Amino acid sequence: MTSSLAVTVVGGPTALLEWGGLRLLSDPTFDPPTVYGPDPDDLTKTEGPAVNATNLGRLDVALVSHHHHEDNLDLAGRDLALTLPLVVTTPAGAEDLAARGGVARVVGLADDESIALDDAAVVGDAVASRAPQGARLHVVPALHGPDGIADALGPVCGFVLVAPGHPTVYVSGDNAQLGVVEAVAARFGPVDAALLFAGAATVPSIPAALTLTAADARAAALTLGARRVVGLHVDQWTHFAESRADLEREFAGLESPAGGPLLAHTPLGARVEIAL
Repeated sequence: MTSSLAVTVVGGPTALLEWGGLRLLSDPTFDPPTVYGPDPDDLTKTEGPAVNATNLGRLDVALVSHHHHEDNLDLAGRDLALTLPLVVTTPAGAEDLAARGGVARVVGLADDESIALDDAAVVGDAVASRAPQGARLHVVPALHGPDGIADALGPVCGFVLVAPGHPTVYVSGDNAQLGVVEAVAARFGPVDAALLFAGAATVPSIPAALTLTAADARAAALTLGARRVVGLHVDQWTHFAESRADLEREFAGLESPAGGPLLAHTPLGARVEIAL
């Protein structure tokens, strides 16, 4: 393997991923503490980002698992995404974001579609010039809750990054279903790193977890054969029923094939090189 991997966890679902010469931002959320509405299901953010966007350095790509919930794309995060060279999201998300203007090239991909990150005609010169040769970004399914509920909550996706000689990285998005993970593992596994959105998100009107529980995140990691796991979507929002501490307890004692704990230690705001 010729490249390393580094992650800076910003908070909630947001992390800067340094991979293969590219700097990719998952689900940008940069608002200060905010209450997003008066209804019981409306979301409340309790903390601002651990790192301001201006302190993250160059950003090449925003990976937006879905555009219609503030805990995955808040107002400042959306504005930031539209200033980047490339945004990749669902077709519905792309239609909405492209209509808002901005300089970003916005690409919407359906489940199981992919793009070549080294193809300037598709992703633009800025991204293509930094991407590894043969790099592809795959959009994979995600189910935001139990069957029947997920459709009502709108389209969500996950992502897989692949390139010859570079780590295979899975970004789950707001997926709650292990069956989805099994399909990803069958196609791409074993993966080198899995960025898993956990937190067991819940809202009053839906008596079920809308993202992975800590126990399901552990099961997902083992299903994927992951060499390292980064836990996201476990802090800064009141509707996360489980915390980072819950995730750490669930992963306690699990060792990586690369040595050391399977769950990477990723303090908020710290750049961490992920040993693979």
